[in-house]
Amino acid sequence: MTRPPVPDGGPDLRPELTLVEVLNTLLRRWRVVAGLPLVAAVGTAAVSFALRPTYTATATFVPEGRNQNRLPAAAAGLVGGLGITLGAEPTQSPRFYADVVRSRELLERILTAWYTDPRARGDVTDSSTLLRMLRTKGRNPADSLARGVKKLNELISVRVDDQTSIVRVSVDGEYPALAAAVANRVVEYLNDFNTKKRQSQARERRKFTEARVVAADSELRSREEAVKTFYERNRGWQQSPELTFEEARLRRQVEIGQQIYGTLKREYETARIEEVNDTPVITVIDRAVPPQERSWPKHVLLIVLAVALAGTIGVLWAFGAEYVDRARRDPHDDYRELRSLLQRVRRDVRRMFTRTRA
Repeated sequence: MTRPPVPDGGPDLRPELTLVEVLNTLLRRWRVVAGLPLVAAVGTAAVSFALRPTYTATATFVPEGRNQNRLPAAAAGLVGGLGITLGAEPTQSPRFYADVVRSRELLERILTAWYTDPRARGDVTDSSTLLRMLRTKGRNPADSLARGVKKLNELISVRVDDQTSIVRVSVDGEYPALAAAVANRVVEYLNDFNTKKRQSQARERRKFTEARVVAADSELRSREEAVKTFYERNRGWQQSPELTFEEARLRRQVEIGQQIYGTLKREYETARIEEVNDTPVITVIDRAVPPQERSWPKHVLLIVLAVALAGTIGVLWAFGAEYVDRARRDPHDDYRELRSLLQRVRRDVRRMFTRTRA
């Protein structure tokens, strides 16, 4: 089938490109269409294999869920009956642990800790600080430590599952064993930090309740002494309505004092136990183990992306070159204008280069 003729100066009534024309265009420039992806694949493979491998070790844990409300049992029951849920302490939230992992104090402690050096050869076992193995250099030790904190912060990632409260700490590293050791050390220091924080809070609470227990004991003894004195002075108080009322008031004060003293005493004993409690506050689900496969670079993925990108560029270049060739041969006004514009751009570029050299 032949194309309809195009009148001079009239619109281009030719149909769209057919499949045969597309294939012809690609085959006429097959060297670029096929060669560019091949070169991209070989170059990407060479670069990806030359890059240092990165391994990712992951440790998984769940924080201890403790209800930290200090209300008496009766008050807690009343609040629960009203449909109000007493939530856990904010420092027991999984998000809290995610923020603590990136705290400067914890990162500095991890950097200055000692680890088995994976660069040691043979049977020789050597150890070094993580800061030294990361090869961070600064103007002085403080600057080196600050740079190390920034670099380590980039190597650590934390993911929190809000539904299960599971926290995953991942560490990227050049050496699998070192990445696993750092991930496990992060979990260990997190537990140590929270244990010390809990013990510190319990110590302060113990000091406060201890003082309040002494004061409550003194007040209770004073009220009990008042009741004793009342009975000694008023042996026939049952016969007098006024004395009966006074006796009930004094006895009520004693009962209130006993309740306050009992509550404070229980809080004091609980604080004493918490002060020396060193049980873990997080439950480790999976300790980090040295990964067997690298997490980066992904050779196959990089090569596929490079081939796809280079192939797209090659196809676009082939159709662009075909369009330019038609513009040179076709006498149509649009193509003549395109040729003049291309020539003008070429002249402008030459003038720019000439001025730059001058």
